[in-house]
Amino acid sequence: MTQTTEPEQPRLTPAGTRVLDTASELFYREGLHAVGVDSIARAAGVTKKTLYDCFGSKDELIATYLRRRDGRWRAWLVDFVGRNSDTPQDKPLTTFDAIAQWQHQTNARGCAFVNALAELPDDTGPAHTAILDQKRWMTEYLTSLVEAAGHPDPETLGTQLFLLQEAAFVTHGTGVPENAIQLAKDTAAALMASRGRRP
Repeated sequence: MTQTTEPEQPRLTPAGTRVLDTASELFYREGLHAVGVDSIARAAGVTKKTLYDCFGSKDELIATYLRRRDGRWRAWLVDFVGRNSDTPQDKPLTTFDAIAQWQHQTNARGCAFVNALAELPDDTGPAHTAILDQKRWMTEYLTSLVEAAGHPDPETLGTQLFLLQEAAFVTHGTGVPENAIQLAKDTAAALMASRGRRP
């Protein structure tokens, strides 16, 4: 797996970029169903026809929003972990520090992908695929980190760390417990220590 591989993004006109920027802000802040194409087009300063010409449908606009957010997260996470880890053994736990900073700076309403999934009953659309791709990439990335750190069962441990992080994302938004991300990191450290490392 290439750690920095990002989801494919469409080439957009300046008007299309304005639509996506506007939709991204509104979708995350207000929810997918609460925001209609009329309000997006109006806020972006374009016509509905321009919006549909660029994206085809609201569903595809939602998927594009999620893929772009995923790309930002992947690039930011890999860079953060690289800059804030001294050894390969540090990197899996550094991802929890990354989550804490991302939540504080960018994710005030929690994980955009979990939020979107709650609003998308259709499990066959392009947005659902974007959500699954993000979660699969995250699991693979964590697995690659624990493998590089020398742990004997990286697939199991990587999946366990992913589950801890998903729980931390969700519970952090509720404030119960107050230190959810740190507790998840402490649990991850205990898991890593209990599994040991390859000789």
